[in-house]
Amino acid sequence: MKTESRKKTASKKSKPAARAPKKASVAAPVEQPKVIPQSATAQKGRMRTGQVVSVKMEKTIAVKVEQRVAHPLYRKIVRRHKKLYAHDEGSVAKPGDWVRIQESRPLSRLKCWRLVEIVRPARQEEAV
Repeated sequence: MKTESRKKTASKKSKPAARAPKKASVAAPVEQPKVIPQSATAQKGRMRTGQVVSVKMEKTIAVKVEQRVAHPLYRKIVRRHKKLYAHDEGSVAKPGDWVRIQESRPLSRLKCWRLVEIVRPARQEEAV
């Protein structure tokens, strides 16, 4: 039985496959799309918005980012937060500012985000 089935498959493989001859196509050349250079803020990477909680390091800010998720058992919306370290080249952010940060390559052991913009500056309390 086994030898017969092998012989049948072997005979099928030995036959040359009949193919239709390829037709020469005369099509107009396709134009390549123009590449538009991306700005520094339009690069790939996740974007997060959070509040600056610390500016005590040089060119680095600590940003508290809040995320709302559903509890796996009770399905209640729960707020979770993380503290992310972001690169602030000009040291322009102040504590309390709401900022937008973007994921980037690792810049240090903890820092792999960079400051994109200040969304809303911190409120200035008036002295009485």
